[in-house]
Amino acid sequence: MGIGNKIKNVIGIEGNTVEYLRPIVGYNVANITIGGVTNPLSKYHQQYLGFVEGLEPGAIGLISTIGGFFDAFTDVAMGFITDRTKSRFGKHRIWLIAALPVLLIGYLMKWYSFGISGTGNANAIFVYYLIASFVYSTGYTMINIPHTAMLPTIAPKYFERTQYKIMEYIFNMFGMFPSFLFMSFILGGTNLDDPSPADRPKYLFCGIVLIIFFCWSPIVTFFSTKEKSSVDMVNPPLNLKNFLKEYLQVFKNRAFRQYFFIGIFYSFAKTFYGDADQYFLISIAEQYSHFAVLQTIAGVAEVAGGPFNYFLSRYFDKRFCGLLLAPFMVIGLLINGFATPSTPVIFIYIASIFYNFGFSGPGFVVTNIQPDVTDVDELITGRRREGVISAFNSFLKKTISSFSSGAVGFMLDKMGYSTKHTKYSMLTKSAEFGLRLSVSWLPALFALISLILIFSFKMKKKDHELIQAAIKEKHETGTCTVSGKDRKRLEQIAGQRWEDMWIGQSGVDRKLEETVSI
Repeated sequence: MGIGNKIKNVIGIEGNTVEYLRPIVGYNVANITIGGVTNPLSKYHQQYLGFVEGLEPGAIGLISTIGGFFDAFTDVAMGFITDRTKSRFGKHRIWLIAALPVLLIGYLMKWYSFGISGTGNANAIFVYYLIASFVYSTGYTMINIPHTAMLPTIAPKYFERTQYKIMEYIFNMFGMFPSFLFMSFILGGTNLDDPSPADRPKYLFCGIVLIIFFCWSPIVTFFSTKEKSSVDMVNPPLNLKNFLKEYLQVFKNRAFRQYFFIGIFYSFAKTFYGDADQYFLISIAEQYSHFAVLQTIAGVAEVAGGPFNYFLSRYFDKRFCGLLLAPFMVIGLLINGFATPSTPVIFIYIASIFYNFGFSGPGFVVTNIQPDVTDVDELITGRRREGVISAFNSFLKKTISSFSSGAVGFMLDKMGYSTKHTKYSMLTKSAEFGLRLSVSWLPALFALISLILIFSFKMKKKDHELIQAAIKEKHETGTCTVSGKDRKRLEQIAGQRWEDMWIGQSGVDRKLEETVSI
């Protein structure tokens, strides 16, 4: 075996390399936009609202909370819509084009108030940026939910999905790094001054340039990804009762519940840390001038986790990278909990490297097991409901994330922290405690809970192969014959009795089932 074939074997490429990678790359090009648009917002938008537009942490947290709840409900609607979309281009792919105008308009609104901020009216500024969050989140949902939902169909094999996910990770970086580095350079580079209202033109310029950068990649994915036509698809009756049952039924899936709670606590950890990190650098560590460099190194640390996640998933199982890397995340968070202005900056860098390298593991687990949960849902219902699975999980995670964002802002506000009194010497004891609680101790606790839940998720490659074989047999013959041991295993994964699931009901015709109420 030659060197090239050995490398292909290690990576898991079958047949011709170009032909094998073409659909994986084509599908994931859209992640330049999907991953890229969120990064400048997560790094700079909170400080923009607070220190440039003059909103207090409580108001910023309220925008995050209300906007997040709105975003969560649009996820639910979009999941239902994309699963029912009839198009010769497929039920998911068409939305990549339809979403672009809404997404790009909303993104510009995030960075420019069209003169409203100049009035100095805090209520008007609050309302405007709340509306901006509605427009942006609607556009993002319209592209993200269908794109995620498409994967289980175009990549049916267990490890093939991991290959799609690692490529997603790479293309996310292609979007995140250039957008972040560009914005950091425009705002001041390696020695950032504290943000102020004088910086408004810089943020507007960044918004316009980034819109241009993000407009093309979903179009490429639309034309380079093949999805089966859904024109002849038969949908269940459209009514409120069926709409609610679609989502309630998902939560009866034990594999989904396990996957969902892993994502919930992982999101708690990231949201608390992400919402408090900039306040921490400005008011606890007093190292905001290092922000751009810190974030760049943090991105490199996260990317460094990618190969570990991929090969641990390939040679062990999809949980292992989370189990191995999550402790690094916890250590990084705890280091920040004891920082002061006199702490050498090297420790702030070490904490950031540990945290970002560590959180890549649980994050990869969450995204990597989602398509497999869709197959368990088909085992139970006999239907492919990729949009519902994706949207329901996103809905609940965003609801929790919105709650935690609001909690951070509310807690800091009530504990006396203000964007007008930011130096460490100005902080009250309660404000300092609130910052440490938000940026370190609570996120570390949530990360530990996520680690325990990852350990409890038991579905492995052989289980997935059993599920797919059972589904295939049921579609082909109308029945499924498995050993008593395998039947028990499937019941454990699904959390339901064999005879209560579609897979255990003899002679059930799938097309007939799809025409009746769930």
